[in-house]
Amino acid sequence: MTILEMNHISKSFGGAKALSDVHLSIEKGEIHALLGENGAGKSTLMNILTGVIPADEGTITFLGKQYPSPTIQQMEAAGIAFVHQELNVINDLSVSDNIFLCREIKTKFGLIDQKEQLKRTRQLFEDLGVDMNPSAMVSELKASEKQLLEICRALYADAQLLILDEPTTSLSNNEIDHLFGILRRLKEQGKSFIFISHKMPEVFAISDRYTVLRNGEFVAEAEGFIRDTDPHAITSFMVGKQYVDTEVYQPRPLGDVVLKLEGFTGEGFEDINLEAKRGEIIAFTGLAGCGASELMQTMFGVLPSTGGTFSVYGKPLQGPVVSFMKNSVAMLPSNRKENSVVPDMSILENFYLAEHEISKRKKPFINTKEELARYSAQKEALRIKAGNSSDSISSLSGGNQQKVFLARWLNIGADILLFDNPTQGVDVGAKEEIYKLILDFAQQGKTVIINTLEIPEIQKVADRCVVFYEGKIVKIFDHSEVNEHNVMMYSTNAIETTREGSSHE
Repeated sequence: MTILEMNHISKSFGGAKALSDVHLSIEKGEIHALLGENGAGKSTLMNILTGVIPADEGTITFLGKQYPSPTIQQMEAAGIAFVHQELNVINDLSVSDNIFLCREIKTKFGLIDQKEQLKRTRQLFEDLGVDMNPSAMVSELKASEKQLLEICRALYADAQLLILDEPTTSLSNNEIDHLFGILRRLKEQGKSFIFISHKMPEVFAISDRYTVLRNGEFVAEAEGFIRDTDPHAITSFMVGKQYVDTEVYQPRPLGDVVLKLEGFTGEGFEDINLEAKRGEIIAFTGLAGCGASELMQTMFGVLPSTGGTFSVYGKPLQGPVVSFMKNSVAMLPSNRKENSVVPDMSILENFYLAEHEISKRKKPFINTKEELARYSAQKEALRIKAGNSSDSISSLSGGNQQKVFLARWLNIGADILLFDNPTQGVDVGAKEEIYKLILDFAQQGKTVIINTLEIPEIQKVADRCVVFYEGKIVKIFDHSEVNEHNVMMYSTNAIETTREGSSHE
């Protein structure tokens, strides 16, 4: 029995097509995988289904009723619940209070009946096989327990279709097994699920059927069951025959090893062993939350390491960020607005911040004339498009802001450059300029490590591509081996699923 039909769904934002003629059908008592790369349109489609945003075209039919312009309240009342990757539990309330939030049980005096809510919460947990204290504060729960609490809250509201967006991101293997056990039990009771995940082993372990989106378009769906296909085929549907528009990459001779990670362990990653040479460009990649960003932040002292060593020119580094800066390490963080821009300062002041931090004991006063000369040289070298150096940094475009921050680090002579998502939020033209600058830096003998989810970006600049999965390096590709399919197979762990399937044949 089909419980959901979404047909000919289209949506545009400011003239840009986010979805074009997409359809999706869900059966009663099935777990349906909704697959696609970042930006494929999965979130937009689910936001339309749950009434968060309206579709421009198309129809939605749920449990036999059409919803021309659904609202959030209508779809919740109809029995659709969205369990987001960013959890929406209230930490300052108890577990049972979260279950009954906005649906509180009242006494005849109009007060919340805490005793009855606790009783019903215990019964719900018992039915689901969930081991959680209804009286506990949510702030005391682990991430996995909060995830289960979100699902329990949706089930108590009698949801017939649950959308699970990357529900295993913060779960251990044992916790994932427990969650999947609950989903299978609920499936037998007739509940349906839309399961959004990039992890192929999980998709094949829990899903009955699948639908794939790419660039906002419907690409494929299971004609039978997901077990009738394989991870290679699905990965091909997801990435398609994408290509790199402009060839930028330039091979170059590499020097000696200047950076070494040995058993390096920290928050979100473990036992990382890697070397980088003078003039080399290495790309980190993997799914969001794979540990690459945390590794990069730990290599700059933003996060503490818990094991192993990170050495530059044979010297192990640790301590505050300034210690790394003094040893020629620099970093562009992924969130430019929060971690790079000082909006109340001018372009020039943003430029010399790092140099002043390092030298303020010896030179406590700013020599504006000297800094202007340095800025002018970097402005010309990096082709920064800016007016007066006294203008606010906020007056610049995203790409030119990013160039100012590159100049900030070049101003201190940094030659180990860590770039976390360096082209995020910049336009296509600025991206191409940044790629060329990265190659220029390498040609000058600087070592560059970038972290990016964009495979075409890796193809444009990287000598090697290091793929992460759940905090570990699972594959290192040379430049010639990098393509969407190869990287996706390892970043989703589809390669292991394929091997396991072959071993059972």
